[in-house]
Amino acid sequence: MLLALAALSIATTRAVIAAGHEPAISAEQGLRLLQEGNQRFVAGKLEHPNQTPARRAELAKGQHPFAAVLACSDSRTPPEIIFDRGLGDIFTARVAGNSAGQVVVESLDYSVKHLGVRVVMVLGHRRCGAVTAAVESYDNENVGPMLKELYPAVRASRGMPGDPVENAVRENVKLVVKKLAASPELSAMVKSGELKIVGGVYDLDTGTIEMLKD
Repeated sequence: MLLALAALSIATTRAVIAAGHEPAISAEQGLRLLQEGNQRFVAGKLEHPNQTPARRAELAKGQHPFAAVLACSDSRTPPEIIFDRGLGDIFTARVAGNSAGQVVVESLDYSVKHLGVRVVMVLGHRRCGAVTAAVESYDNENVGPMLKELYPAVRASRGMPGDPVENAVRENVKLVVKKLAASPELSAMVKSGELKIVGGVYDLDTGTIEMLKD
């Protein structure tokens, strides 16, 4: 009897894990929902979906976000607001400069493999304070890990025409997208087409998001 119960428990656990891998919606649908929400935000026609007590009660049983967003910690860039979404919609990771350290990579990996996310957006923003500090301190090795994470973007953008901070912001997003796509945790799903990782830059003045090309 005990062996039978143990076998049933193992089978049930495997079923739950397998179910957790099922995508909530496709990458294309998830990206479209993000873009449509941002359009509402820009136009001032917010719908504030999924922010009711009923939604809160529903999510107490489990979460199935349709997208993950890696954004900067900047108080002006909260994904749930600028994408006009609600509880349980977006799996959010936020760190200064929207960099992808190992903890961030593993967090996004969890959202993909256990919660069903199929689109990940790396979201930088104009006039980023962390990127500005990295540009101004570049070549100084006596800085902490936060700025050192951003130095590759500063290096890649040096010599480009235009504003050095804006250039570094864009290069940072591109490099983080590439890093995530090449990571041991996510690369296989990216190559198979199961997972889409995209990059965007948020405009603090207009609220719009410019999607960056691969």
